[in-house]
Amino acid sequence: MKNLFFPFGIWAMQSHDLTEYDVIVMSGTHCAKYVKVRPDALVISYSFTPFRLAWEPTSYAQYAQAGSVKKGIFDLVLNYLRDVDFKYGQRPNHYVAMTDETAQRLRQTYKVDKPIKIINPPVNADKFYVSDRVKDYFLVVSRLEYYKKVDLVVEAFNQLGYPLVIVGKGVQADEIKAAAGKNITFMSGLSAQELADVYAGCRAFIFPQHEDYGITPLEANAAGRPVIAYNAGGVLTTQVSVSVHNSPEKATALLFTEQTVDSLIAAVKQFERIEDQFNSVYIRQHAEQFDESLFIKRIQDFVHEKYAVFRKEIVV
Repeated sequence: MKNLFFPFGIWAMQSHDLTEYDVIVMSGTHCAKYVKVRPDALVISYSFTPFRLAWEPTSYAQYAQAGSVKKGIFDLVLNYLRDVDFKYGQRPNHYVAMTDETAQRLRQTYKVDKPIKIINPPVNADKFYVSDRVKDYFLVVSRLEYYKKVDLVVEAFNQLGYPLVIVGKGVQADEIKAAAGKNITFMSGLSAQELADVYAGCRAFIFPQHEDYGITPLEANAAGRPVIAYNAGGVLTTQVSVSVHNSPEKATALLFTEQTVDSLIAAVKQFERIEDQFNSVYIRQHAEQFDESLFIKRIQDFVHEKYAVFRKEIVV
């Protein structure tokens, strides 16, 4: 939980002097807010979510599993972080959010009273390709952290016995690997081409967590592969789910409703029954709607629009 030493990071970020600039566009959850800017500069924050450690510490295993004494020490530091983060959260003139859900969090946390623009984060679709040789494994690409719920996938696939590839590393790696059956393969340190190959060859991509947004499901889509995801968070924005109104031919994902092993297993079984109906060309075209080129234009248009208004207000 090294982020508990973030007060030192605040001071380090304040050493970045941007006072010569009229417009500052910052991106992230916390660090960028602390840079030094002029009082009369236009500041636009593309914020992924409020600082997770300060405002949602239970998503970290080190906090959630801490004893009472250790948690009490954490809370003292977290109270300080919240105070500082809220103070600097008032700095942006405008917020841009990834989704409606994250916009609502920003409103509640920083008491934002202006409209918050929604611009979905991009995927670099050109880095991925559609293969006509899909293999027999399911895929997870994730940091191996507490809130990512990769352990849930491992337990489900231990029961299913199906081949599963997990790409990633993190603080929970040893624990997850120790629990995994022989049907589960772990990879890390892949090149961009190797990662594209792994995506292109999977039967489906598994996404068990409640994520603020989640680029990896879109990466899987860019490879023409469907997603099996927990029905919450960013996938509600980025995916077209199988439903009464959307058949697999016009869907990119199958969503499961409970963050449990049984619910995931049922979703995998349902996927098997309709697997051949998914259309890899449609899935790829869907991902291209989130491509980097479109994202850049949307950000540029928003900044130009707000700066034009800002200059008029200064003149007045």
